[in-house]
Amino acid sequence: MAIINAERLAAHIDGDFVVFLIGARINKWWQVRDLMWFSKTMPKMLKELSALPSEETGFLGYQTLSMLINVQYWRSFEHLEAYARSKDREHFPEWVEFNRRYKNRRGDVGIWHETYLVKDGAYEAVYSGMPSFGLGKVGELVPATGNREAARQRLSS
Repeated sequence: MAIINAERLAAHIDGDFVVFLIGARINKWWQVRDLMWFSKTMPKMLKELSALPSEETGFLGYQTLSMLINVQYWRSFEHLEAYARSKDREHFPEWVEFNRRYKNRRGDVGIWHETYLVKDGAYEAVYSGMPSFGLGKVGELVPATGNREAARQRLSS
C-alpha cells in the first residue's frame, strides 16, 4: 500500500526537464493475439528504463495513469530521442514490429505521444494527502509553504 503524505507538498526538480505523455487506444478489442503482444511492449520498456542508471539514460521516472497511458519524465529531449532510436534497447525493435504489424491496418491500434520541454522553474505542482505521484515522485517533495504556498508563487520560486 502506498505511503500517504498527509502534509501539503510541492514538487521541485533542478534544471530543465521533459514531460513525455504516451498512450495507446485499442480500437479492435476482439483481435486478442495482437492485444497480447501489444500489452507487453510498454512494461518491457519501462522495466528496462527503470533498471538503467538515470545518469546514462536521462530517464527520471514515470507515472502510470491508466492501463494504456503513462507520463514519463526525462532530463532532456536528447536523452528521450537517444533511447527511442537506440537499436540495442527495447523500444526500437518494438517500434519496428509495431509498424510491421499495423502498416496496413493503422485503425486497429492507435498510439500517441506528446512531448513538453519544461524550462527550469516554469512549472508548479502541489499534492495534499497523496502518495508520491508524478513530478513529486521523480523530483523532490518540499513543503508547500512560504514561497510555495500558492500556484503563482510556486511558478516564481
